[in-house]
Amino acid sequence: MNSAAIAVFDSGLGGLSVVRHLRQLLPHENIVYFGDTARVPYGIKSRPTVAQFALETASFLLGYEPKLVVAACNTASALALDTLEAELPVPVIGVVAPGAAAAVRAARGRAIVVLGTEATISSGAYQAAVAALDPDQPVVAQPCPLFVPLVEEGRECDDPIVKLAVESYLGALRGRDIGVAVLGCTHYPLLRDAIAACLGPGVEVVDSGRETSLAVRSHLEAAGALSGSAAPGILRCFVSDNPARFQRVGSRFLGERIEHVEHVEAERYVNLARRATPTA
Repeated sequence: MNSAAIAVFDSGLGGLSVVRHLRQLLPHENIVYFGDTARVPYGIKSRPTVAQFALETASFLLGYEPKLVVAACNTASALALDTLEAELPVPVIGVVAPGAAAAVRAARGRAIVVLGTEATISSGAYQAAVAALDPDQPVVAQPCPLFVPLVEEGRECDDPIVKLAVESYLGALRGRDIGVAVLGCTHYPLLRDAIAACLGPGVEVVDSGRETSLAVRSHLEAAGALSGSAAPGILRCFVSDNPARFQRVGSRFLGERIEHVEHVEAERYVNLARRATPTA
């Protein structure tokens, strides 16, 4: 048994959708979360910048002595997971590999479409993860850059602008024998119904955040590191900017009220990483 917290970081709010699944699957685990809201979005930044930011945010969380770090940001998982694994003294789980594995299991010979930010798609991380499991599995990659700001604005699936954006990105996929759609961004589960409606009932939607939470549970079980507490786990949230907005909007992602959010000044996380400027 291990009562240390699970550390989770993201570029902003989206990682709370992963925390939501973690709290459902592992209700007795303490979780410490960092949202880098001062530097969001990561999805349009270069690999060296994303790697540096990911190391800094993860290094801040190491101050709370976690037993595991979850890179809940798809962009950070795609561009910086190898750097995090090399630099951090605790295990790191990203969102790409669990989502890709679930998609391959569900595809049954039909194509997989990966939906993500520009950086995640251009990295080829999901495509590589799928190919490592099944080299013959067809994969279609579709960037959907407007989805994140639409979710951040609080727009719902029945919003006409959401429907227009979803149709614009995904409408052409309906004739391509798609079997599985991977939500390769932690914001996208909030648009799941609109995405599923556009692609049609024959397409299974895979939430990488949920699959990552299952991977975390499996890892902790295998390591004998589950919390031994019978009490509900405590969630602590930290952000680099605008805690009031994070608390208000983040509750949509988490599915429950966020009781307290602490603002972290830049000097507490910037340049904490041992490698200040990772290379591409």
